[in-house]
Amino acid sequence: MRELNYLVDSVMALVVGAFLLRLLLQWVRTDFRNPLAQAISRLTNPIVIPLRRALPSIGRTDTAAVVAVLAAEMVKILLLMLLGGGLAGIGPFLLLVALDLTNTTLLLYQFSVFIFVLLSWVSSDGYNATGRIFGDLTAPLLRPLRRALPELGGLDLSPVAALLLLQVLRMVLNDRIAPLLTSLLG
Repeated sequence: MRELNYLVDSVMALVVGAFLLRLLLQWVRTDFRNPLAQAISRLTNPIVIPLRRALPSIGRTDTAAVVAVLAAEMVKILLLMLLGGGLAGIGPFLLLVALDLTNTTLLLYQFSVFIFVLLSWVSSDGYNATGRIFGDLTAPLLRPLRRALPELGGLDLSPVAALLLLQVLRMVLNDRIAPLLTSLLG
């Protein structure tokens, strides 16, 4: 049964990640003519496009994409609860959804920073379409860190600081905040 739990968790994490990546790329206004952005759009369009007909955007926020992320996360948590042998009340369920979605967002940013750095090292001409997507995605995180950190002979330490910060945030979330909130509801 542990294997099935792992499989469902992994597949649903990829689904949630795809919807979340679409939403975040919209928020940072990346170029959706990029092949990677088009692939993410094509993967998520079967859910987002019908939702968009019923849920208009609010300002710059694509409410259909927000609902798709939340729905995918809720399905993930519900499936894991069913596989675990029981359902919790609405409070613990919504808490698990919020905690897992926050953790997934932080993890997605960790991977994005890592991929951005890796692609910047291997790109010979300085431009890479995939690197551009991850550059757009990580820019709001790295920009303030670049201003705060001293420059060391052209060496950019902001990605290292970002990775450390994101990992500390995940540790605080998973080791401190989640147990505290769970004990308050449980």
